[in-house]
Amino acid sequence: MPSQQETPVKSIVVPFDPGTPPAPLRRLGHPEVMERWHTVDRSAHAPHLVAVPGDDGEDWTAAALVTARPHTAYLKIVDAVGDVPAAVAAVVAHARRRELAQVKWEGWTARPEDAAAAGFVSMRLPLAQSEGAAGPAAGYVRRLHDGVVAEPPYYGQTTHFTCGAVTALVAQAHAGMLPREALDRRAELTLWRDATSFLACEPVGLGVAVRRTWPSSPVTVHLDTDRPVLLDHLPEQEQEWRALLQRTSRADAGRIGVPVDPRRLSLTAIRDALGRREHVLLLLSLARTQGFDVPHWVLCHGTVPGAVVIEDPWADAATGDTWVDAHLLPVPDPSLDTMSALSAERFRGAVTIGRPRP
Repeated sequence: MPSQQETPVKSIVVPFDPGTPPAPLRRLGHPEVMERWHTVDRSAHAPHLVAVPGDDGEDWTAAALVTARPHTAYLKIVDAVGDVPAAVAAVVAHARRRELAQVKWEGWTARPEDAAAAGFVSMRLPLAQSEGAAGPAAGYVRRLHDGVVAEPPYYGQTTHFTCGAVTALVAQAHAGMLPREALDRRAELTLWRDATSFLACEPVGLGVAVRRTWPSSPVTVHLDTDRPVLLDHLPEQEQEWRALLQRTSRADAGRIGVPVDPRRLSLTAIRDALGRREHVLLLLSLARTQGFDVPHWVLCHGTVPGAVVIEDPWADAATGDTWVDAHLLPVPDPSLDTMSALSAERFRGAVTIGRPRP
């Protein structure tokens, strides 16, 4: 990690209102960048400008548009204009003051040499991106904590319903059980077909499908309810046959030796599993980070002080969200704890995948 002994940068932080951009920002120019800043409604991600004032106190010498998903532990630079190194240094200092885990930088205009000089490293390019969420051709991250979190491949789900399958595939690719080149749409849909109770993948069915696909990988399902799940939004006649599929999955789990732990999986237990180099597929709601209460699978694969690092296979293009947000995403422990309590029952569902047996 780069040294934290950095020259302080004087800066100002102001909300970004696309309808009334500050005059000093307009004088910095870069019309093609400003156009990108106005193409989507970023208001859900708290957009703000981090600017470096000039000596006269009137003009700015640099500015960056900064956003982040709510209830997370990072900031993202969409673009920096003017004196780019000064703008980026100001954002890093801003993130440190907020005690965040990292700063990301979308590669729309960022040059690799500028990113490297500012202490950022390149993130692996995505193998696939979420439908309609075409992100930048490059992305960079600067960690503001000690230690390194090993980087899995990033794969954005190509449908609205295959998040569970994608998180399992990424976990196994990260564990060396699946070649990167095999992580494709055919693999995504094949695993989803084996795991789904139509259209969702519930925890037991997903765990059974993972064990069937990789028999040498230890799998445990964690589900603190014995009722069928993820069915509340459906009419009663639609719930009945899906509940039957879930009961069948429980029978399959018993037959092939996949334990279903009825205790609530705590954040401490998640951290302990990650410390053993296991992977945790965690079911959570997108209400706090994306604004809609939809069950969604993410992969927990690393930890930093105060946060768990996840892979989210979904990016919401309508809010300016891209794979740069979703990849290596730190979520504070209390936020993750709240997000992963689902429905009126507040149940928690997860699948842990252990290190492969010889």
